[in-house]
Amino acid sequence: MVPSIGIVADDLTGATTTGVLLARSRARTVAYFSSEAALREEKELGLDAIVISTNSRALDKEKAQGFVTDATSALKKMGVRYFTKRIDTTLRGGIGYEIDAMLDVIGEDAVAVVVPAMPQSRRILVGGYSVIDGVALIRTPVAQDVRTPVRENYVPTLLAAQTQHAVGLVALADVLQGGAALVEALRKEREAGRRVIVVDAITLEDVEEIAKACVALQWNVLAVDPGPFTSRLAFVRGLIEEEKPNIPAAAPVENRTVLIAAGSATPVTKKQMEVLTNDARNVRISVNPRPLIESGPAATAEVMRAADAACILLEKYEQPRSILFETALHGVLLDLDEEDRSHGYEKGTAANRINAGLGTIITQVMERVAREKIAGIYATGGDTMVNVCAMLGVECLEVLDYVIPQTDIGRLIGEYGGMPIVGKGGLTGTNSSAIEIVDRLMLEAARRD
Repeated sequence: MVPSIGIVADDLTGATTTGVLLARSRARTVAYFSSEAALREEKELGLDAIVISTNSRALDKEKAQGFVTDATSALKKMGVRYFTKRIDTTLRGGIGYEIDAMLDVIGEDAVAVVVPAMPQSRRILVGGYSVIDGVALIRTPVAQDVRTPVRENYVPTLLAAQTQHAVGLVALADVLQGGAALVEALRKEREAGRRVIVVDAITLEDVEEIAKACVALQWNVLAVDPGPFTSRLAFVRGLIEEEKPNIPAAAPVENRTVLIAAGSATPVTKKQMEVLTNDARNVRISVNPRPLIESGPAATAEVMRAADAACILLEKYEQPRSILFETALHGVLLDLDEEDRSHGYEKGTAANRINAGLGTIITQVMERVAREKIAGIYATGGDTMVNVCAMLGVECLEVLDYVIPQTDIGRLIGEYGGMPIVGKGGLTGTNSSAIEIVDRLMLEAARRD
């Protein structure tokens, strides 16, 4: 089977967010952690859609474009017909120059249609302005993101600063009219020489109208969106079914444990983990981040201490419901940029070493206890999930469903095949989300059985 849909995402959580919308519509979808992994394994899996994470959101233009070009070329080599550039719902990263890299590979007739709305997560676009849960994008915490801050709220201006192509806008008035009016508005932007066209949307119905217009125009569309536009395009093209939950019919498993790697230090994550550990069945193991940052024997000793503590808990007759490994939810929060400077590291090294340490702890536990003791894995933060999977020797996962929008569940492929895993962004969810995720992993483990 040749996959018909190919998606390039700039991080793993973004990859699974889009992939899940297709999986819930009965398209078999796998997210790969690199283009090399996709080229090695795709032929054996019989897929409808492939997502490749380039992990490029925080990279400079040249490096990001190189990874995106490789990923797009890999998808093209596999025979993919329809392409998507998956973007963050808060517009972080070098969206414009990643669009350029994809357009260069796809072909001269390709048009980038940018629909940044994800209404199910209260992300909308009105008059070209991004609004997040009723708040202007630049007034949300993401505007102060350490690695990829967003300073521009008007999306055409944001993209124009990054892309070599002219940027146009189709406003909400045309979208609401739909049909011929929307088709004509899109056509006018293209005839005016704009190869990157931003389109307003506030509901999923708006997104579907945009998809219908693009199909009616018979354009070679590069969909640029967080997921809904890609999904609606696939539906209008007859490639997928209507979206619905993909929940196992079996009863949740009992007396198994979810392993949690909490790499995110956001207030949202901290509160979620506090609520989770208020229940004594969920046990916290705090990990000292300083040895992990410094690496060497001290890091190894800290990893083994945490893994040993977890294995003791897992050998009890009544296992914990979950074991939380965390480095930043207790004590004084480290300034990781300062840690990089004081150690003479390249920017981001301290964060990467902490996440790799958490991944190594999870791997140690998985190697040392019987697999049937573990219900699944839960990672907070995209970089944490990448490191957990890398340490486990896993290069891809099949996406299945979401617990809540932008909190996705899948299963590992290859080493530890079938093991359920959830990835969640640090800013996503309510106070009870960690409890909901553990509950869902207990249910998903029944599917594996």
